[in-house]
Parts: sequence; C-alpha cells; structure tokens
Amino acid sequence: MFILLITMIERLGILVMIAFILTRFRFFRDMFYHDDLNRKQQYTAILFFGTFGIIGTYSGLTLSTESLQFHPWTSDLNSDEAIANSRVIGVVLAGLLGGYKVGIGAGLIAGIHRFTLGGFTGIACGLAAIVSGVISGFFHKKKKHVKPGTAFLIGAISEAIQMIIILLISRPFEKALALVEIIGIPMILANGLGCTLFLLIIRNVLNEEEKAGAHLAQKTLRIAEKTLTHLRNGLTYDTAKEVCHILNEEINTSAVSITNLNDILAHIGQGEDHHRAGIPIQTQITLDAIKEGEIVVANRQHIHCRMDGCPLDTVVIAPLKQRGMTIGTLKLYFRSEKEVNPVVMELTAGISSLLSNQLEIADVEKAYQLAREAEIKVLQAQISPHFLFNTLNTILSLVRIEPAKARKLLIYLSRFLRQNLEITTEHTTTLEQELKHVKAYLAIEEARFVNKLRIAYEIDEDALVQQIPPLTLQPIVENAIKHGMKNKESNFVLKIKIQKLDGHISVRVIDNGNGMSTKRAEQLSKAPIHSDVGTGLALYNVNRRLTMKFGEQAALLIKSELNMGTDISFSVPCSEVNIHDRIYQSAHSG
Repeated sequence: MFILLITMIERLGILVMIAFILTRFRFFRDMFYHDDLNRKQQYTAILFFGTFGIIGTYSGLTLSTESLQFHPWTSDLNSDEAIANSRVIGVVLAGLLGGYKVGIGAGLIAGIHRFTLGGFTGIACGLAAIVSGVISGFFHKKKKHVKPGTAFLIGAISEAIQMIIILLISRPFEKALALVEIIGIPMILANGLGCTLFLLIIRNVLNEEEKAGAHLAQKTLRIAEKTLTHLRNGLTYDTAKEVCHILNEEINTSAVSITNLNDILAHIGQGEDHHRAGIPIQTQITLDAIKEGEIVVANRQHIHCRMDGCPLDTVVIAPLKQRGMTIGTLKLYFRSEKEVNPVVMELTAGISSLLSNQLEIADVEKAYQLAREAEIKVLQAQISPHFLFNTLNTILSLVRIEPAKARKLLIYLSRFLRQNLEITTEHTTTLEQELKHVKAYLAIEEARFVNKLRIAYEIDEDALVQQIPPLTLQPIVENAIKHGMKNKESNFVLKIKIQKLDGHISVRVIDNGNGMSTKRAEQLSKAPIHSDVGTGLALYNVNRRLTMKFGEQAALLIKSELNMGTDISFSVPCSEVNIHDRIYQSAHSG
C-alpha cells in the first residue's frame, strides 16, 4: 500500500507539468479569476479537463486482482483488472473552478472513456467520475478563490465515494473488496494531494505574474512622478538630460537617448562621447521610427556607434508624440538582444506613452498659463503631482478588491479636480465651498491612510456664508497632511474648526503631528524659505491673499512645537449675508 502511494505521488509530476501548461492559456486565466464563463469558455474548459481526466487514467497503474501485481501503464483491461489512477483530479478541479456544468461535462468525458477500457470496475469508475463532477461543482464558490485545503478535501471525498461505488456496483464483490483494500487509502491521499498541488501551482504562477505586473506599474508610476516636474517645461536639452538620467537609473539600460526630429537632445550612459547633445540624427532607423511613429527594435548595424569595444548592441526606439504628431524619439540601448524581452517592450511602450502625455500636459498647461493671471498660475502649480499619482494608485489597488470604494474615490477625485478648475475663474468663494473642496481632498487621503489619519470637524453653519479668496483653506490642510503626518505611524488627528465669534469668523486647522521649531513657525507665511523639507510657498500665498483682502488682522497665526503638533488659524470680519442669500448660493454652487 505504501509503495503504491509513493508511486502515485511520483506520477503527479505529469499533472504538475499540465498545470503549468494550462497557465499559458487565456481561457484558463479567465476561469480562475472570473465567476461566469461564456458558453465557448465552458466547452473549452470541459474539453481540457476531460482530457486531463483521460491522461490521469492512462498515467495510472493497472492492478490484477488475481495476481495482485501492478503494471506500470494502462491499456485495455481484462475482466479481473482495475486501475489505480488520478482521473478524479481533472474532474474535481473542473467543478471547483468552473462550476457544476463544467464538472459534469469533464466527468462525462473522463467517465465514458474509462468505461470503454473495460475491467470489472469500468461501470463503477465511469459513474464515479460523473459523481465527482457533481460534488465538486456544488462546492464552486463565486467571488472567492478556492482554498488548497478545500481542494484536498473534495479530492479525497470524491475518491472515497468512488471506492464506495466500486463496492456497491462491481462484481464479484470479493474482488471489489480486495481492490478497495489495496488501492483505497493510497488513491484517496494521492488524489487529494494532487488537487492541492495542481491548485497551488496555478495560483503561484499567476500570482508571480501579477507581482511582475504590479512591479511594472509601480516602476511606471515612479518614473512618471520623477519626470513630470522636468517635462513641464517641454522637450529641451536640459529636460531631456534629466529624463534620460531618471530612465537610465530606473530601467537599468546601457544607455538612454532622447532626440527631437533633427538632433540628439541628450544621451546618458555608454557611448556618450559618440552621441553628444546637438549632434544631428544620422541613423536611418531613427528617421524611419519618427516617420512611422511606431516602436522599432534595431541591432548593432543600425546603431551609429562604430568604435571598437562599443557595448551597445541593441536599441529600442519609441516615438514621442504631441497632438498625434511625432516630435522626437526615446531610445533605450542594451548590451544584447536577449535583454529586450516582452516586459521591456511593454515598459518601453508605457514610458513612451507616459512621456508623450506629459508633454501634451506641459503644452496645454503652458497655453493655459499664458491666458491666466500670474497669481492663478502660482495656485495651479501648487497642486501636487504626488497627490494625483498616489490617489490613482490607491484607486487602482481598490478596483478589484473594493470596487464600490474605488468608485467613491473617483467621485471625490473628480469633485476635487473640478473645484480646483472652477475656483480659478473666481476672485472669491464661500467657506462652504472651500469646506466641500477640503472634504473631497480629505476623503481621498483617509482612504490612502486607513487607520492612520482621523479627521474631526467643528463647524458653525452660520459661518459658512463668509466670502474668502479661493484656495485658502485647502493649502493649509494639505500642508498639515504633507508635513505634519510625515513619519508618523498612526493616530494622526487633524481637526478643522470654523466658528462665528463676535464680529468675525475664526478658522483653525489643528494637528498632533511632527510640529516645527518656534523660529520656523514665525518665518512661515512671511516669505518663502529655502529648505529641504519645503519652502512654505503655499502658506505664504495664502497669507498674502488674506492680508491683501482683509488687512493685516487676517494674517495667518502659526503656533507649533516640535513633536507636539501645529495650530494654524486666521480670522476675517463677518460678511453681511442673510440666510436667504446662503440658500441661493447653495442652490447654485453645483
């Protein structure tokens, strides 16, 4: 019995190979991740798992109940022979992953095939395969991954039921009993283990691919975050050089080059002496890439690098586009063509599209800035790209696991961005609108920093009709989140208090964060500060606009101590607005 168990476990290697091959097929990935398969996918799954069951039959051991000897491979059986096999694995996994329809279909294929092989257990084993499909289909769970323990349990139970069916149907009973005594326990354990191994292998392979995809996405986002500040100024010699440095470090290439339609703008890495900035484009392959606007892979003979010992062997050339027109190229150099794998090609395509979009954004932003007042340009520049990318990354991570939360965050982000755009056309806004803007921002930050950030509000509703300059409260709150919460692991509390007092409106933003020295607190808001931890430009602009509109009595008041938190407040004289005016404003505030 023990030797039979070891032999059957050894033959699971065949199933391991099949499991790995299955992960290459798109339909199988869909079945593993999605609950509902269309009819074509169901038929394909039935065929695959039915075939898998047939392979499990042929890879079994033939047992003669007369001689009690095993034969290593299965063919047509005599009336006294039966098979110790792993057929049930394919049928059980079909039901667990695809539902009872797929399980029964695979069971029919594997069961009918087993019946045609003959032997005194042919009918019992064929029927047992169908029963296994029904049982495993019953345990198919929608919206949940099958657990390895569940796979082992269902595989073992299905095999145990097969032993019972053999005892009930197969005749003579003495032979059936002798067969079950020999192969029962080894088959129950081996097939339960086989179901578990099959599932673990598939899950591990797919998880590794997911991790690779996540790593690729993180790298792309990191590159986007690093390059955005440079490409805001368009495609120039200086910005191209900075971007090439970033890409060379992140992608680990031999060299990176960026060109416009005529010249090399920057080249970082191997071969810098032969690819200096300002040199005209001399390779036809680069000119063709510009003309076609497609990604091109070229070998050494196309690279303009003829010096001895040049390590540049292969180059991937991707177009940089603006308004649909190619305006230059991104060139990634590698030592060998073997380094240019599908991941590199996908990353190159993503970076090319990313840089093109950033150049588009830079072009649009430049035109927009020319049309706006100087102060509005400063305000818009304060919107942090880090916040946008981190928010999108948070939404991306929630799309599959918490889609409802992801949708809610998209609504908050849309509201936040829309209000950012709307307030730039206004000279004043109400505290109510400012508070809505801040709440949208904080809702996003609370989702990003779960169990770390807590928001408290103390709002006097009568104070919300007060008119103030746009983007007054939000920069203060963002400054508290960005600097106050930095390096804190938990229990960061941000409190917003808006009160109507005697003849004036008081606004306070209080946090229990890192705080700052008294000297720095006194300097902030009076003038921008040259510092590694921030310039204070946002608070300076807020303070300047408050004092220009309401006088020095409305200036920001900053109280802070290191590791004790910060309290930033301002006070403005009350506006004479009655309740009817407020109702009208709310109705027309969007």
